[in-house]
Amino acid sequence: MNTLIINKLPNTMTVMSLCLAAIALFSCSDDKIVGDPAKDWSSSEERYTPVDENAFLTYFKPALGRVGDPMPFYDQKAGNFKVMYLQDYDDNAKYCFHPYWGVQTTDGCNYQSIGEVLAVGSNDYQQDAALGTGCCYYNESEGLYYIYYTGENPDCKDRQVVMRATSTDFKTWTRDNLWQLHGPDYGYSGWDFRDPQIFVADDGLYHMVISTAPSYGGDPKFADFKSADMKNWEHVGQFNMVWERMCECPDVFKMGDWWYLVFSEGQAVNWSRKMKYVKAKSWEELKACLNDPKVWPDYKEGVLDSRGFYAGKTASNGTDRYIWGWCPYRSGADIDAKNVNVGAGGEPNWGGALVCHKIIQHEDGTISLGEVPAMAAKYNKQQNLQVVASNGYDNSRLTGEGAYVMFNRLGYHNHISMTVKTEGDADRFGISLVRSANAKKYYTMMVNPEAGGAKRKVNFEQEGEEGKGFIEAIDGYEVPRPEDNTYQIDIYTDNSVCVMYINDNVCYTNRIYGIQNNNWSINSYGGAVTVSNVKVTQY
Repeated sequence: MNTLIINKLPNTMTVMSLCLAAIALFSCSDDKIVGDPAKDWSSSEERYTPVDENAFLTYFKPALGRVGDPMPFYDQKAGNFKVMYLQDYDDNAKYCFHPYWGVQTTDGCNYQSIGEVLAVGSNDYQQDAALGTGCCYYNESEGLYYIYYTGENPDCKDRQVVMRATSTDFKTWTRDNLWQLHGPDYGYSGWDFRDPQIFVADDGLYHMVISTAPSYGGDPKFADFKSADMKNWEHVGQFNMVWERMCECPDVFKMGDWWYLVFSEGQAVNWSRKMKYVKAKSWEELKACLNDPKVWPDYKEGVLDSRGFYAGKTASNGTDRYIWGWCPYRSGADIDAKNVNVGAGGEPNWGGALVCHKIIQHEDGTISLGEVPAMAAKYNKQQNLQVVASNGYDNSRLTGEGAYVMFNRLGYHNHISMTVKTEGDADRFGISLVRSANAKKYYTMMVNPEAGGAKRKVNFEQEGEEGKGFIEAIDGYEVPRPEDNTYQIDIYTDNSVCVMYINDNVCYTNRIYGIQNNNWSINSYGGAVTVSNVKVTQY
């Protein structure tokens, strides 16, 4: 043993000496180790394939997983909005999935995570092994926060049951295991009985609306319950959904003199899976809006956005009312496959990033979705705008078929703003992203003439020599053409989430991969278009 150790010592010492000598040599050298030179994005004509950041901070997405059905409310005790959501993962457990996580915000675009709010069940046999959508309400008289939520387990007698938990501080929650609301007890389905939403109606009582269907079959319904104390609930009736279409995540609120019901129409077809609303002067009248014939609030049957915004619910701080929903992620082998995989013929992917809009109420009581005021202040770093290529562009004017002006590359978080004026009622224009000088495919939000030029609709198109053209099931809705043919456009991007607002009556949300580090353009497709006040700001 001793001999072996002694024989190894000289070799060990030699190795150590050589290492020390090498360290000394390099530490005394004037040479510096430098990496590869940074990529010169501006001089390249390539289209790049960027990767999204793990976490989104404006259109919030957690670093791990995705945002499902948001449940916002204004916490008057804390003086901020809290937005609970169903935390979704690629590898959700079979039974225990979708815990409530949350963020808080004062302005709808800057968020602070508050982590897990309500955990899933501790075993596969609990009624609330998995959690479904619900709501939170602060009862000031008790000093208690209430969460009413959907407990879901397909192996229980009723798959979906309404349950509740309470807290004094929004941190520690106590489940009320002695209270449950079962649909079959009131003539409703035990399979679909979900998404409870609480509000105070014009009778001064708490009301809870639930998405469900009759136990005997037939078209789905909204169930209506009322309570004087938020503890004991009485069933007071039901009202229609949109024919056979399940309408999810209902939200009821009053704004000025009008009552509103917003909901997500869940039919798995290209023209559905959208947010809609109805309006009336009272709660009782509101419930009658979806009787036949339907009393739609406007010319577009109450549609609020594209299929890129779903499961939205609202909250108000007493001054402004905002709506939070999710923008679905896309699946595919590359950015081109993802950008056209919008769920045509069925449903988009479930869950994604949290998107917030401001509710804009018009003089006639109709509403639309608009820009959150704090967004412009957040995107506050002015960028130098450079024209890198053009065709048919002169002195801010685009003329002729195939006219465009292409600008320098965008960042990860962009605010693009401009004013566009068309000279003719039928002139068509668009804004393209994920573009470069040699791109064979790029993506355009096309402001397209409809109804003989009397209306406009935002279409999504894959352009370029290898492009498919119109992408079905992610277009917007028709609106009247502006009388002066002038369009004030604001586009916000956070990684692959893109939202476009036009004037005060168009909101278009979509997921477009590859925006960052690529060029963008404004295009005209015949006729003449004048573009002014073009700006790009970032953060």
